[in-house]
Amino acid sequence: MSEEFKDRNGIEEGEASFAELFEQYSDGGGDDLNVGDKVSGKVIQVGESTIFVDTGTKLDGIVEKAELLDEEGNCTVAEGDVVELYVVGRDSGGIKLSRALSGVGGLAMLEEAKSGNLPVEGHVDSTCKGGFNVTVMQRRAFCPVSQIDNRFVEDAEAYVGQTLEFLITKLEQRGRNIVLSRRDLLEREAVLAREAFTAETKEGDVVEGTVTRLAPFGAFVEIMPGVDGLVHVSQISYARIGSPDEAVTVGQKVKAKITRVDHDDKGRLKISLSMKELAQDPWDTVAATYAVGEVVTGKVVRLADFGAFVEIGPGIDGLVHVSEMSYTKRVNKPADFVKEGQEVAVKIKSIDLDSRRIGLSMKDAEGDPWLGVADKYQAGQKVTGTVEKMEQFGLFVMLEPGITGLLPKSVIARSEKPAEFEKLHSGDSVDLVIGQVKAAERKISLSTGSEQDDGDWKEYAPARKPRSGGDSGSGSGMGLLGAKLQEAFKNKK
Repeated sequence: MSEEFKDRNGIEEGEASFAELFEQYSDGGGDDLNVGDKVSGKVIQVGESTIFVDTGTKLDGIVEKAELLDEEGNCTVAEGDVVELYVVGRDSGGIKLSRALSGVGGLAMLEEAKSGNLPVEGHVDSTCKGGFNVTVMQRRAFCPVSQIDNRFVEDAEAYVGQTLEFLITKLEQRGRNIVLSRRDLLEREAVLAREAFTAETKEGDVVEGTVTRLAPFGAFVEIMPGVDGLVHVSQISYARIGSPDEAVTVGQKVKAKITRVDHDDKGRLKISLSMKELAQDPWDTVAATYAVGEVVTGKVVRLADFGAFVEIGPGIDGLVHVSEMSYTKRVNKPADFVKEGQEVAVKIKSIDLDSRRIGLSMKDAEGDPWLGVADKYQAGQKVTGTVEKMEQFGLFVMLEPGITGLLPKSVIARSEKPAEFEKLHSGDSVDLVIGQVKAAERKISLSTGSEQDDGDWKEYAPARKPRSGGDSGSGSGMGLLGAKLQEAFKNKK
């Protein structure tokens, strides 16, 4: 900074303020620029200690080279580059430009910066109650936490140690009470950026930006400083995702297509973006990737009353109808059998590219348990099963998952101990005998192995003694048969 920028209390009498100096040279061709104006100009020359910039007026702009060096001391601009700087004054050599007022300064400089809305550089020293302690021109200032950025501050400590540009919003008690706002400066720059953006871009353009924030409904992408767009969660990827953090992270560079540019009720710019539209449609490769009869693994993404939708690839969903869920269980509601997010094996039953529909089967992926039943179960074979339920016409017994046999009520009634079967409950184990196997009809009849039939009564007929004389038939043979009949009738009750 030149000597004109010394503290007003320490400068010689007659020295002028920024505005006065600027007025002195108003006839030099730069009278359309004012202190505090932002200038966007092309670098004309890079000198040893100064850089000359075309201001668009008859006078060139001059900025100290030290302001445009990186942390390693290298100049960040070259001839022909466009830079954005602020007018801070003027001398005989041209218009003085700067990124912001910085360094050692007095009250006069602070007053000029406040009245001219001129940015000042400040070092964020630490956090404090409600905001930050900031050093500006070797003076202590305060920046409220709500004014450090134009977006919600999640981590205040992340700003500590940074040198940033601020606007002075309050200057009292001769510089002992200074309040700063970086938000106002960012908002001011954002307005200019949005105006430039709307003038240069249109719907359908492809832009590149940085993910700055994630929300349950989408990801915010900064296209340029002050210009953000929203990628709705449905437009992030062809793959079904529950939340944006499954596909993108804060700080990630992404490309997106502008799908809509609009303004809300308050006039704020709203930009809708789509990353999905720049990706290849996965249905273009379905025919080459999947085949009918193939068994694949997928994730249940949605449940309906009639079945479950399973994602077998990014953006590729198929339907498992409720009738295709299981051979081993009776499924009435899909939600009782599978859950969203569950990994399942499915067999592709059909592919309709025109309608973008794929039919899937979970039960076929597991295999039909009735295949080979005729060889596995033979009439007269002893088996152990688990009671499923008792119905009016018999007892259903599961021999293995998916294979259920029926023990008819009539067979139970003819068994030696029917009461034992009547007392069985769901989940109980029971020993039975295979009766008849009809694999094609998916039926197996069961027996207790102790049924009494007509042969039982014939067994006792020869023991009956012939009548003699006036015998009324009360011989031992008839008595034995009568006892058996009474026992049989008792068992049927």
